[in-house]
Amino acid sequence: MQVYLSVTPADCRTAMQYHRRLAHVAYRIGLESRLLRQNLLMQTKGGLMSLSDRDAPPIARPEVLCREIWQECAARSYAGVLADFEAAPTQDRLSFLDRLCTLLHRNKRRLYLPEVYARQVNGAVAIICTALSGGSFCQRLQEAAVRFGKNRVALDIQRLAMDFTLPSPTGRGRPLPPEELRELMDRLTPSTFYSAELCAKYFTCTQNGESRFFLYDDADTIRQKIRTGHSMGFPAAFLMYPEVHDLLPQLFPRSGGTR
Repeated sequence: MQVYLSVTPADCRTAMQYHRRLAHVAYRIGLESRLLRQNLLMQTKGGLMSLSDRDAPPIARPEVLCREIWQECAARSYAGVLADFEAAPTQDRLSFLDRLCTLLHRNKRRLYLPEVYARQVNGAVAIICTALSGGSFCQRLQEAAVRFGKNRVALDIQRLAMDFTLPSPTGRGRPLPPEELRELMDRLTPSTFYSAELCAKYFTCTQNGESRFFLYDDADTIRQKIRTGHSMGFPAAFLMYPEVHDLLPQLFPRSGGTR
């Protein structure tokens, strides 16, 4: 399994001190279906192109955009494209992605897509979010493997940190910023436990008369999620630099680990 760290050009040098397999968050779609690029380091080579559709107009000329993406991939030796598309699927985006997937496949590159897009683009690798607050982590991955095939599943390892007030009939908690979670754990020094079902850690406490349940990831659970994906034969996993920058020494120790 290839583990990619998604990183902007501003954080690239720092990230490379720990991990060199990067997804470069530096590309977006502009007017006239042109590829726009931030200021990458001159020596940027390898890894993946990370392409955003945020605020992008309709893709009226998919052949132009595909050509410019391929030229950039060839020039920088990218192994493929991570299309980090946030908008709901539309016909123009699906037509573009279908064309891009065919082009990349022909040149032995991969296209990674959010699950909702991958369902409609043959050959693309579906990115499955691992931040679950209910159900079974392994079952979720097994279902994805059945649906797409194990070679077409990658993990989006979003760092989980949630605060639940019990009882929680909806199963939805409040997203908890990492610094707030650290302050809480330092103050309470709680007994923590591991949920094999969710592949995450948790602890409970009582505050202001309310029972609270905290579910979170740390370096151990992130490594376990990567190991699980690897054991299932998935080709890739993605980590976002802003979410895990404080865990990089544990995730990718300089004396070892994946470089």
